[in-house]
Amino acid sequence: MTMQTTSDPKAERLRSDAPSDRPRAIALMILAITLFSALDTSAKYLGSTYGLPVTQIAWSRFLGQFVLLMLLVPLFGSLSLAQLFRTSHLKLQLVRSVLMAATTVLNFLALQHLRLDQTITIVFLAPLVVALLAGPLLGEWVGWRRLLAIAVGFSGIVVALNPTMGSVHPAVLYSFAAMLAYALFMLLTRYMAAFDPPMVTLFYSMFVGTFFGAPFAYATWVTPPDAQAWIMLASLGVLGGLGHWLFLHAYRLAPASAVAPFLYFQLLSMIGFGYVVFDQLPDLNTLAGAAVVVASGIYLFHRERLTARGASTSA
Repeated sequence: MTMQTTSDPKAERLRSDAPSDRPRAIALMILAITLFSALDTSAKYLGSTYGLPVTQIAWSRFLGQFVLLMLLVPLFGSLSLAQLFRTSHLKLQLVRSVLMAATTVLNFLALQHLRLDQTITIVFLAPLVVALLAGPLLGEWVGWRRLLAIAVGFSGIVVALNPTMGSVHPAVLYSFAAMLAYALFMLLTRYMAAFDPPMVTLFYSMFVGTFFGAPFAYATWVTPPDAQAWIMLASLGVLGGLGHWLFLHAYRLAPASAVAPFLYFQLLSMIGFGYVVFDQLPDLNTLAGAAVVVASGIYLFHRERLTARGASTSA
């Protein structure tokens, strides 16, 4: 599986592959992942403790990140507001944005009933699903080794969920739906990278989530009861926006093969937040299944790096 990249010379100049930058890139990736875990923890807390509806929580995340994006575009962006609306594939941008909103809402719904470590273990299937769907959708077929790794990864979920009679919470379906929406979102992101600047794609995600999600948030709005709830609600966009910026910066400092495996650090951060905030720890089945899924994902990264190296050698 090869990642689709843009041919923007400016973007290429901004990327770095210096070995000295890799420790900093890894640190930024770990920090970004920790912020994403804090975002999910806050969403779970706002729903389970304060009883705020998921539509309100999700919309607050998009609104905060959209406002942050609009404040930062004049400082770091080279595009005007009118240029941010210019896309060569409007329908695909809208579909991608709806998939991101669906991923957020479905994930937040699952978090109200499942432990943090359970939801992230299922989300870890997304790269495996992307590898599986990249063939029929993007023409990027995987070999038998990666197909085997994908099958092993799915078996890890069976181990993690331990689907004996009555032991699996129905909210697992929300988590699986969120994972599938996220996988399709990633595939569309890769496809759109060849046509629209990254800032345009990011803008549409926040714009659609904010303005099309507003009626749903208004219809179910529950006024937060205290200052802590208001602060947590307002922080969702900051956690998501800052995490996304660090995430992108990490990929600019080092190649994907160097930083992508550290995505799985999120399992540790989710376990940590789950214990500190909710006094929850993963069971042995979840840990064993997560280990299988993580190992499968890392193997896919390894095979992708070998494929890319072979392609560059033969070029």
